Amino acid sequence: MDRRQTLAAMGAGLGVWRPARAADGVTDTEVLLGQSGVLSGVLGVPVKALLAGAQAAFDAVNAAGGVAGRRLRLLSLDDELAPPKAVANYRTLLEQHKVFALFACVGSGTTAAAAEVMQGTDAVTVGGYAVADSARERMGRSAFFVRATTRREAEVLVRQLTTVGMTRIAMAHLDNAGGQEALKLLADVLQASQLKPVGSAAIKGDGSNLGAQARELAASNPQAVLMYLGGRLPADLMTALRQAGSHPTFYGMSIVSGEIAAKALGEQARGLAIAQVMPYPWFKGSPDLQTYQRGIEKAGVGINYYSIEGWVNAQVLIEALRRCDRDLTRARFAAALRALKTRIAGLDIDFTAGGIAASRFVELVQVRSDGTFAR
Repeated sequence: MDRRQTLAAMGAGLGVWRPARAADGVTDTEVLLGQSGVLSGVLGVPVKALLAGAQAAFDAVNAAGGVAGRRLRLLSLDDELAPPKAVANYRTLLEQHKVFALFACVGSGTTAAAAEVMQGTDAVTVGGYAVADSARERMGRSAFFVRATTRREAEVLVRQLTTVGMTRIAMAHLDNAGGQEALKLLADVLQASQLKPVGSAAIKGDGSNLGAQARELAASNPQAVLMYLGGRLPADLMTALRQAGSHPTFYGMSIVSGEIAAKALGEQARGLAIAQVMPYPWFKGSPDLQTYQRGIEKAGVGINYYSIEGWVNAQVLIEALRRCDRDLTRARFAAALRALKTRIAGLDIDFTAGGIAASRFVELVQVRSDGTFAR
């Protein structure tokens, strides 16, 4: 043997420690994360706010020296909410940029389409936004979703409505797979109360059929309309129903933007109730929320439900990284997430049961005419 072979043999025999091969996206000084989502147009507005909240959390950690000495960096790619483009983005992030993990990816169809990509790697994705329950299930053990499920939102909304005596409940939903699934979940939840939707409206994303759908919905004479709609569509539907002579109570699932509705409707937005899956971001009594508020204000970003969700999701990721310390591999990171049970900003986070959501938190808030919310 030459000298190198002899030293190698001695090392093997004596059990000398050797560092493992560095994980993709991990260096001595950095952890690189990837994100794919809609970043352009009206639908990109809440996603950008969510990412700003996450970045505020990353900035605070990085300013304090990082996690175990490593700074966190997020690389985002726009998929325009198109499944083929999302699949391409996931592959680019994992294979070309070699990201350590995916974070805050967006959408039901895009997530479902990318499931095969994720299941072909040892990387995981954390904290997806606006992802239907079926798409979460397709991801399996490759994904860790924080926010409560769509079914849980439907359960809380129906319980509220039936408690106050409303039985004629209709739904307006996006005319896509996620919207159809939301309608089915609502029907399932209503059936448990021996009810069924009195009407439904499938609204196209561009709103081109909204007027006709609103007239059909008005004809069903609903006491309450639940909305699974994004952008300006909730405000436009509320206006169209009132013009058609229908005056139901309006409830939104968490994808409904109270800020946009208030900006479009002013005083007419008053009374709109929305199911929120994150803690009230303006609350001053929580040290965690005070930290979030300081970070958001420093970043020049608005305090709202989008940025608090990004911030909370980032805290979940950061906590799992901390539990790995310097010995950071994808396998250890996934194991740390599966064992994670903690409380962040008053939100109970529990991945140990192995379900498709770490949180069950849902509360109803009312929209004020200035776009803020009343609990």
